[in-house]
Amino acid sequence: MAQANLPEPEQLALRILRGERAAVAGGLNLLDNKLPEARNRSARLLAALSGERALNDGHLVGVTGPPGAGKSSLVSAMIREWRLAGRTVGVLAVDPSSRPELGGGALLGDRIRIKNSSHDDGLFIRSLANRNQLGGVATEVWPMSWLMLACFDIVVIETVGVGQTEIDIAEIGDTVCYVAQPASGDTIQYLKSGIIEIPDIFVVNKSDIGAAARKTASELGRSAPRPDRRDDWDYPVCLVSATMNTGIRQLNEHFDRHRKYLVGADLLGTLRARHQSGWVVRLLKEEFGTFGLELIGGCAAVGERLGENQHRQFEEYERMRKHILSRFMSASQPSSLTKGAS
Repeated sequence: MAQANLPEPEQLALRILRGERAAVAGGLNLLDNKLPEARNRSARLLAALSGERALNDGHLVGVTGPPGAGKSSLVSAMIREWRLAGRTVGVLAVDPSSRPELGGGALLGDRIRIKNSSHDDGLFIRSLANRNQLGGVATEVWPMSWLMLACFDIVVIETVGVGQTEIDIAEIGDTVCYVAQPASGDTIQYLKSGIIEIPDIFVVNKSDIGAAARKTASELGRSAPRPDRRDDWDYPVCLVSATMNTGIRQLNEHFDRHRKYLVGADLLGTLRARHQSGWVVRLLKEEFGTFGLELIGGCAAVGERLGENQHRQFEEYERMRKHILSRFMSASQPSSLTKGAS
């Protein structure tokens, strides 16, 4: 993309803050552009959208669970309740990637699977390929979710549903919901896996099938406590039916209750700052490895720099990235002795 076609970040940020759908789409496209000038403008855009709101406003919700659990149907039902209550909703639906030779794009297209009016200005849905990352969440989801928090009351991230490895959602959402499939035979296996330690809310969808759903809910209720379990949160297990639209309002009330709990315990801003720091470390390590991370002082130094710039963490990430690149470039240059010998 030519530089002339890239939007001016500060002007785009003003339009995003007003909730203009075209501006939101343009901002997400900019964040998905990997060209150097686009990265520079992305950092400026996110800096313009940052501030106290980035750490304290909106609600970032993660929905995860095995394939076939009915996550998209559930998200559709949740959206209907939120929109009836007058709340704006943004959705990042992470789909499986196609094979690279087929383009590497999203296969399923949640904008099709999540059934809602395309003419609703209070709802915005973006499908995103997971780029075959085992954690179930593409790295682009991190900045995209923060952009959407700037203009929507609720931002939902629905993960790909690849199985027990999709744990990245715990490092991005304020509230994480695990959707279980009743009578699938997988519940005990999930109880034993790391994914069961992630959710703040458990959901058993398809409760209309009866005894099997109640049995799954009982098994989830008896699950071993997560290592970081907070004694003052009850980790509810909700029986719902997305197709029958039962239990959805009560589920959304649990989401609201969990956010109020985080705010009341002064945890929301701390949680978001920790998540941002974790994603910066992850991205730097994925691109440059442990050696590259050590060139800027390691994880501790990264955390300290981000802590000093809580409202401009995306800009700080780009500065650290450029610093590592410059160190790599200088290390690859031939020394004067080498030049003299040639």
